[in-house]
Amino acid sequence: MKFDVNRFFSSDGLLSSLLKGYAPRPQQMEMARRVAETLEKNGVLVAEAGTGTGKTLAYLLPALAHGGKVIVSTATKALQDQLFEKDIPVAQKVIGAPVQVARLKGRANYVCRYHLERNLAGGRFERREDHAYLSRIARFAETSSIGDKAECIDVPESHPVWQKAVSTRENCLGGECPQYKNCFVMDARKQALEAELVVVNHHLFFADLWLKDEGVSELLPASNMVILDEAHQLEDIATVFFGETFSTGQSVELAQDAERVVKVHAGDTPELGFLCNALEKAARDARLVFSTLPVRQLAEEALKSTDTVKALLVLKQALEAMDKALEAQAERAQELGHCRSRAVQHLGQLSRWLDDERVDRVRWLETTPRAVLLHSTPLSVAELFGRQVQDDARAWVLTSATLSVAGDFSHFVSRLGLEGAETFAVDSPFDYPRQGVLYVPENLPEPNQPEHTDAVVDAALPVIEASGGRAFMLFTSFRALDRARARIESAFKERGWDYPLLVQGDAPKSKLLDAFRAAGNAVLLGAYSFWEGVDVPGDALSVVIIDKLPFAPPDDPVVAARIRHLEAGGGNGFMAFQLPAAAIALKQGAGRLIRTETDRGVLMLCDPRLITKPYGKRLLAALPPMTRTRKLDRVQAFFAWHAENGLVSANTA
Repeated sequence: MKFDVNRFFSSDGLLSSLLKGYAPRPQQMEMARRVAETLEKNGVLVAEAGTGTGKTLAYLLPALAHGGKVIVSTATKALQDQLFEKDIPVAQKVIGAPVQVARLKGRANYVCRYHLERNLAGGRFERREDHAYLSRIARFAETSSIGDKAECIDVPESHPVWQKAVSTRENCLGGECPQYKNCFVMDARKQALEAELVVVNHHLFFADLWLKDEGVSELLPASNMVILDEAHQLEDIATVFFGETFSTGQSVELAQDAERVVKVHAGDTPELGFLCNALEKAARDARLVFSTLPVRQLAEEALKSTDTVKALLVLKQALEAMDKALEAQAERAQELGHCRSRAVQHLGQLSRWLDDERVDRVRWLETTPRAVLLHSTPLSVAELFGRQVQDDARAWVLTSATLSVAGDFSHFVSRLGLEGAETFAVDSPFDYPRQGVLYVPENLPEPNQPEHTDAVVDAALPVIEASGGRAFMLFTSFRALDRARARIESAFKERGWDYPLLVQGDAPKSKLLDAFRAAGNAVLLGAYSFWEGVDVPGDALSVVIIDKLPFAPPDDPVVAARIRHLEAGGGNGFMAFQLPAAAIALKQGAGRLIRTETDRGVLMLCDPRLITKPYGKRLLAALPPMTRTRKLDRVQAFFAWHAENGLVSANTA
């Protein structure tokens, strides 16, 4: 049966009767029509829907009306929760028929009773509060029906102790686990199998695709259609899952787990305990060798050091010894066999990384405070992802507010291997020329100049004063953010301003946003995690200040390798890769400003390249059509008019 758009979205339709203040939007109706057509023919649709379109209901209602099994995947757990708790209940009411819905998260979000009990009984604790926190998690697990750590209010969701209370794909015992019948993860998957609509996040979705590609049974239930929201993040997430990473931290954990298991099941073989200690030492020593290296580096550079090569080979030998010793003891206990399987896996990952010479991949390493991560990353995920879509009989809808560059989808579809997909774009229904001002200050230094960040702060201060705080300052690096913080704190003190200053890293993101909304006049300094997925409608956010154009750093190993790969094939790495990616990222940052029909504000871009470089016109064309100015007094007049009238004249700026 053909989907009747008017029945749901017209002025006298079902949405109008159920939602107070609902008004039909042609953009939403057209998107719903295109989604319905895609579902009817099992097609592939790439749909850009500007902010305010109402894209969530535009895909949910056709999907639910069509029937069958639906997977909706979002970029983050927060958006996943919003769908599950807010948008889907509305869609269910509109459809008027019972729809069984499940929310499925990755295993790291659910308490693992087995690992929790084991670590409570004999785990090592690096912090004094860890044992107390684990005890709280244990009490939560006794009363919770789903075991989702987001519902455990007594332990911060980001606390490292959760690593001792959840399982990983590597250390999960599966059907051999003594707590298998009471497993929260298995219960969640069972509910997903029975549901008609399953809400997941992109990481879990790609974990499923990766596992199927490896010949392992799928995590997610088979479905008739897949809807990938916030699809602009897909390439980055797909790159992680179609690549391979070995971490020295994994081997430290294996050594510690094996030592505990050996004491219980193989206490009569003391040499195994010595091998566990040797493996842990080799893994920690390997990390120390990299202590003076950059955070990210190409393998070719790192392996020039004989100390680096030696440390990795010693770690490999320790894994080989562990593998051989555990193989001889594996039949004594399931846990010994499982540790041996992990040793085999680690040995394979490290060996492949050391020997990998594939031209379609880049080897690089990343150092963290506790581990070194060895990555093998595909230069392109187009063939891998495109094959998954093309070989699948389901309908696919990929949507976001930022997929094209001024209506050109070529960058997005080529990076994901979707050249045969239908593309479709609807503009935001907002009146951007009236609601917003795009301000590019005059006389700012080039971004590569050391004085640039100070100049950005100096240019931003009169704008912050005019807006009465209510500002996001978004930075492309933490170094710039830290420098700006010091200068802003000093400036606020000198001027006697009492705007609350909130800074990324001082508290969890959710708490910073709650404080920002509650204050009503705060200034928030953030890096990339605040560029997208952040919704602050209303007057609390009236200025978004961006310090630089968000070009991917050319010295990043993956970015550099991809540019070289494109240019070796005769392409232009900057124009074909860096520029369109920056345009989409810039649109995301700009999208924090105007969230509703009544929002008004100023987008301040502090990068003179928008004006001085030929490509600046292309970036400006990708942004919402706000009224543009380079004059501070126009910005001040905008806020003065708003303060006096509550409205902004179209000619104010």
